[in-house]
Amino acid sequence: MDIKATTSRPSELLHDTEMVWGESAAVQSLNRMVLELACTNIPFLLVGESGTGKEVYARAIHRLSGGEATDFRKISCVGMDPQHLLQETAKNGPCQKEPRKVCTLLLDEIEGLNQECQRLLLPLVADGETESAQGALHARMISATTCDLEKEVEAGRFRRELYFRLNGVCLRLPPLRERSEDIPALAEYFLNRHAEESKKKAPELNRETMELLLSYPWPGNIRELENVARKMVALGETSLAVVDLRVARLIPPPWTTTGRSSSLKVAARAASRETERELILQALQRTKWNRKRAARELQISYKSLLYKLKQIETLEAKSEK
Repeated sequence: MDIKATTSRPSELLHDTEMVWGESAAVQSLNRMVLELACTNIPFLLVGESGTGKEVYARAIHRLSGGEATDFRKISCVGMDPQHLLQETAKNGPCQKEPRKVCTLLLDEIEGLNQECQRLLLPLVADGETESAQGALHARMISATTCDLEKEVEAGRFRRELYFRLNGVCLRLPPLRERSEDIPALAEYFLNRHAEESKKKAPELNRETMELLLSYPWPGNIRELENVARKMVALGETSLAVVDLRVARLIPPPWTTTGRSSSLKVAARAASRETERELILQALQRTKWNRKRAARELQISYKSLLYKLKQIETLEAKSEK
């Protein structure tokens, strides 16, 4: 493949493979590397926060190397025992009988493998020089992690030999907060996609909502953005769907005064509201934004919590004008 001639706009070429889309420099660079190396048998190590698209990239690599959807298998490594690992890897047998068949094995959360599983996996992963070694898996190996495996190796929690065999090429997926220029197009894509699936009209994003999406840090990355878009479509408008984002931004509350308080009552009221706001935010974070559970933790009714969230949204919206 002539990479220079075909990768001037990787996001366009990879549209059909459902590659992580983006015009940001970081994503464009990743897509070029995937296009160049997907057709080889080099093992990939995908590193990135939760929700950055590691499995999407793994499936795109599989498809670009000529594989069919049925020949892609994902194994979760967290809490896996040795017997389960051997059972899962044994399922890769059919690929060995069909040399031309492209099979891909995604080892998700590879850092979760215990020492015994790491020992058993090592001889199953080809080292590049002995691809046909007896017992080695005949599959494209892709590993995914949210951790820094080099630090895990230094701490003695991950086998050095296994790390180097799995890390043929490392793709570090940037978090969404570092590629905010991609947010408008991604939001529009998710809105249209879920509107079409729900047979509804996609709500339009006004300037205020778009500014909120661009300023929000997105701890859940692309997955969180898609969930917000899905909520917007379900509700039919955007303001209610982004209440949680407004609360979570942790911006200085609008009722905080910059100068001297006009009276002790005003200062006490502002302090009380700030404390209430922080308690609500902490409860929502503990319950992963399950508002009914948060209301129970706060020992208030669900309706009261919704009312207080609406107050916070209104006050913050006023402060932004």
